[in-house]
Order: sequence, then structure tokens, then C-alpha cells
Amino acid sequence: MPLQNDRPKQQGNDDGFTLVEMLVVLGIIVMLAAMIAPQVIRYLGTARSQTASVQIKNVESALELFYLDSGRYPSEAEGLKALVEAPKGLSTWHGPYLKHSSAIIDPWKKPYIFRQPGEHGNFDVSSLGRDGVLGGEGEDKDVLNWQ
Repeated sequence: MPLQNDRPKQQGNDDGFTLVEMLVVLGIIVMLAAMIAPQVIRYLGTARSQTASVQIKNVESALELFYLDSGRYPSEAEGLKALVEAPKGLSTWHGPYLKHSSAIIDPWKKPYIFRQPGEHGNFDVSSLGRDGVLGGEGEDKDVLNWQ
């Protein structure tokens, strides 16, 4: 005769989670999000500042290439747009020195500030950060080509 299980079958449904278990898991997820979110936001802020710094270095290189071809830097009136589009009347322009016009816009969607002649060199290129005001800390800190 085949062996049979002498234990009685349990009644009820053990397939799901209780409301208390779900609330505990949800509470843990909320606590983790509360601890991680400020770190992610801080990282995104420093990433924009670092991006601006790298972009300013690219603009500096493009300005030097413009100088090699033209024997001068773009005037303030021509601005950084002269790195993307040829200024009128400049036959020695061999650009574009920057592929996209977005390269002269900072990560906060404001145009880079260009001064020629510069106070700190042949030219100054800067971004006023997120707040668009001189000075600041963190993401509001200015990004400058002379520092």
C-alpha cells in the first residue's frame, strides 16, 4: 500500500503579504530615499559645475585656434559665436572651432561671458553658476577660466 501523508492539510491562504509587512517595507524604502536623495542632488550640482569647467577649457582651446588662423581673438561684439559661425569680413576664418552653438551655453542654459581683452589674460571666459550672480557657493559658485 502507498504511503500517505498523515498530516492534515492547513486551511487558509499563505501566498501574500500582510498589511503590516507591506507598511514596514514601504517605511524602509522611504527612509532610504530620504538618506540618498540629498547626496544625489549634491552630486548633480557639482556635476554641472564640473561640466562648465570642462566646457570653458574647450572654449579656450577654440579661441586659441581662432587666434592661430586669424591673428586675433574675436572681439566682444563678435563674441563666442565667432567660434561657431564666421564673422563678416574675416577671410582667414577656418572654423567652426566648436561644432555646436550649444558649446557656448553653460549647463544652466545661460551664455558664457566673454571679455576681450580680459582682466586676467588675453580673454576671460566665465559662467556665473546657477544663480547668475557674482560669487556664491556650491552650484551658485562662478566658474572662471583664470582660476
